[in-house]
Amino acid sequence: MDNLSVEHLNGIEDLSPRDIQIIFETADRFKEVINRPIKKVPSLRDITIANVFFENSTRTKLSFELAEKRLSADVVNFSAGSSSVKKGETLVDTVNNILSMKVDMVVMRHPNPGAAKFLSERVDARVINAGDGTHEHPTQALLDSYSIREKLGTVEGKKVVIVGDILHSRVALSNIYALQKQGAEVMVCGPSTLIPKYIHELGVKVENNLKKALEWCDVANMLRIQLERQDIQYFPSLREYTMLYGLDKELLNSLSKEIIVMHPGPINRGVEITSDVADSKQSIILNQVENGVAIRMAVIYLLAAKVER
Repeated sequence: MDNLSVEHLNGIEDLSPRDIQIIFETADRFKEVINRPIKKVPSLRDITIANVFFENSTRTKLSFELAEKRLSADVVNFSAGSSSVKKGETLVDTVNNILSMKVDMVVMRHPNPGAAKFLSERVDARVINAGDGTHEHPTQALLDSYSIREKLGTVEGKKVVIVGDILHSRVALSNIYALQKQGAEVMVCGPSTLIPKYIHELGVKVENNLKKALEWCDVANMLRIQLERQDIQYFPSLREYTMLYGLDKELLNSLSKEIIVMHPGPINRGVEITSDVADSKQSIILNQVENGVAIRMAVIYLLAAKVER
């Protein structure tokens, strides 16, 4: 089996197209495992993984924990909300205390961009970035691309539009990197106030009209409006946002072709996407959830191979 070119998963930006291919091929094998009656493999019986979350997360944390247990790793969960971090302990001190318990790998979510990279340069363990501020969320982008590949056979040559709050989204940036490395065309769509100024430097198209964007694409990835990250008002009201950028069945059926609809979750039903779209046959949202476990198993397994025993 091929090895990854990286020691840590800090972001998609660091991965080569070959790395992405290796992760997908490994995930293919693990997807077979999680669909068997006995869903566990003993691959990482001697590996201990700490899930260190400095921000609330339900789905990502659950998905990582399930992936780790499917691989038979020992799992330690650490929530900063009830920890010494509140008493002023630094990030490195916190993680070093966890590592002194002989932990081999750290899965970390942190509100500050670059926190995973900062940590990976300072601790003796493999680090997986489970989201750092508005910067990157690499495993989400990998599972999104993997889901497109599963549905359409390939990512190369496909047209993908990412709709919504691009400015505050770590999912958007990771997806742009991942899709481009696999030869897809990428467009972003949303109110101009929610599209970052630097976006043109990434070689993506920009469209403010949702109908035009949907007519162009093969796949629409609908992002959540991240009100918790918005310190000022970027649009008049949620109702107005929904009228201009919400995807409902009427709009979906009016398109000249059938497109695939994705959502990284959690869904604000009735805001960026209606229930009848989320639950329609064009939606692959539940496939994304299932693929998240297989992708995270693959990433953990491949990085565990780099742990010095």
